[in-house]
Amino acid sequence: MAFFGETLYTPKYKVTGDEVAVLLTSKGKVRVKLDGAGAPIHVANFCELAESGFYDDTKFHRYVPGFVIQGGDPNTRAMAPADVAAGRRGPKGAPGTGGPGYRIREEFTTNPRNSHVDGALAMARSQDPNSAGSQFYFCLGPQHGLDSGYTVFGNTIEGMSVISALRAGDTLVSVTIEHI
Repeated sequence: MAFFGETLYTPKYKVTGDEVAVLLTSKGKVRVKLDGAGAPIHVANFCELAESGFYDDTKFHRYVPGFVIQGGDPNTRAMAPADVAAGRRGPKGAPGTGGPGYRIREEFTTNPRNSHVDGALAMARSQDPNSAGSQFYFCLGPQHGLDSGYTVFGNTIEGMSVISALRAGDTLVSVTIEHI
């Protein structure tokens, strides 16, 4: 966790380098080639969470036009889409405040492909560089100002029109991991 003397989580998942995340949303399907070579901790973490069903039925909770669409908060699972979109507090907390109960080490300083291009998949975090957990975002256009502070761990290979259509309150039905 990088604070209070606790250690950061190391995922058990073994990255193979051929992972593709398939995100089924209420607006359609998105396929993302994960960058296991550049961001192995983030890819392993995302794959573990996906395979455990952690992301299933969560909602996208943050939409900033021309910037990002963000999801991955378990607090949104039991919330109505309109409440998530309005930023109302749910039974487990406010949208954007939930996570897996641990944090992982940053990789933006070591990933040679850490580029926030249109459709890039990256991990959200708090002010602590080593505070990413489960929340992720897709770039809605190039966001290179984020390159030096947030870890990119994948790039969209199918479904850019779906990403463009997503809004706060839309559902992330499931995430599965394929190997190509």
